[in-house]
Amino acid sequence: MPKPDELTEGQRAYEARRAAKAGMTLEKWLADKEKRAKAEAAEEARAAAAAEKKEPEKKGWFSRLLDKAHQPLK
Repeated sequence: MPKPDELTEGQRAYEARRAAKAGMTLEKWLADKEKRAKAEAAEEARAAAAAEKKEPEKKGWFSRLLDKAHQPLK
């Protein structure tokens, strides 16, 4: 997240309005916004790691039936 002096005038005004609406100063708002962004990124990383460890789902009834239909008769 850019520092308050790195924002353009339009960005600064927009963030200042959002900060005022939340009852915070601009600096406190930007720090909180950066903190939330880091927390969301960490949560996404944890979710991605959990998805990798997840076992593959069992095939559904219809998929198993089709697999049996494609096998040769005994």
